[in-house]
Amino acid sequence: MDQLHVGIVGAAGRGASFFSSFTENAHTRITALCDLNAEGLARAAALVGEVKTYTDYEQMLDDAGLDLVMIGTPMPLHVPQSIAALRRDLHVLCEVPAAVNLDEARELVQAANRSRGKYMMAENYCYIRSNVIVREMVRAGLFGEVYFGEGEYLHELKGLNEITKWRRKWQTGINGATYPTHSFGPVYQWMNQRAVAVSCTGSGHHYEDPRGDAYENEDSITLLCRMEHGGLVNVRVDMLSNRPHCMAYYSLQGTKGCYEAPRAEPWEATRVWLADRCSDPNEWRPLSDFEEEFSPARYRRLSAAAFASGHWGADHLVVLEFVEAVREGRDPDVGIHQAMDMTLPGLVSQQSIAQGGAWLPVPDSRTW
Repeated sequence: MDQLHVGIVGAAGRGASFFSSFTENAHTRITALCDLNAEGLARAAALVGEVKTYTDYEQMLDDAGLDLVMIGTPMPLHVPQSIAALRRDLHVLCEVPAAVNLDEARELVQAANRSRGKYMMAENYCYIRSNVIVREMVRAGLFGEVYFGEGEYLHELKGLNEITKWRRKWQTGINGATYPTHSFGPVYQWMNQRAVAVSCTGSGHHYEDPRGDAYENEDSITLLCRMEHGGLVNVRVDMLSNRPHCMAYYSLQGTKGCYEAPRAEPWEATRVWLADRCSDPNEWRPLSDFEEEFSPARYRRLSAAAFASGHWGADHLVVLEFVEAVREGRDPDVGIHQAMDMTLPGLVSQQSIAQGGAWLPVPDSRTW
């Protein structure tokens, strides 16, 4: 087909962040928008142009003649809305995380396995330029055997809780690593293996919401992930502590090299040490030294406007990857099982922290 007909649910909120990426793609056309907020939906439609609008999601799926659905709604809606589309054999691009509990995660996997539609979780941090360069360097063997990684998502959102109220329950109203995929996803890709067991602990409770209720989520959560073929990943998620944001810190250690992202501005001050590329054992080199050699071709073709899109240009790359995968008939980078590999450790963390940090197994969705 020449163009994929796209419907976006959550169009008055997060879904709107993807308008430009779909409208600028020659292979997609936004034909329908859906949101419960009728006024916001009308404003969104004015930005897109000629488009059908719906306040009933299933009606949009049945009536709009869609090929692909972008789900940009609150976390608890991700699975039911994904399953509804997959049952109609539509392609699904869904915001993170993929699921909010283990039972519905299993239901989503089973629906994806039965569907002719493809599923991708829109984990945009896997498409940040620096993370992609590191991934390609790992694949080229420059880090040797990688065995330790870190990911941190430090995003104080007590005020945002009161604006997007679903966050108060689903992100800070449950104890554990409730929003881990930004931190874990890129390191998981670098290590190219899933987490088989996790242990989760927290720093305690030091903050209250505007109603005087303590947040159920402990302030700073540490999630240790034991990887399938050896090695360890340390994930920190903190959405409550009073501090400046640091939403994309990563590190990686291998037998032949290491990498560190910055924790403060300038955010582009990433650095790497490689045994085969650094003559001095204490010599850090900027990651930018390797950008031309290890940036995939699609990154080199992107315009400055594309890189100016959300999340350092990563939102644009998410759409580009999914559309290419659908058109080529291949599985996307973050297909259903990769989405589970990034999501399930956080769901099991909620059990672990309730059991005093006990090491608990992470199920493999490939067996469901």
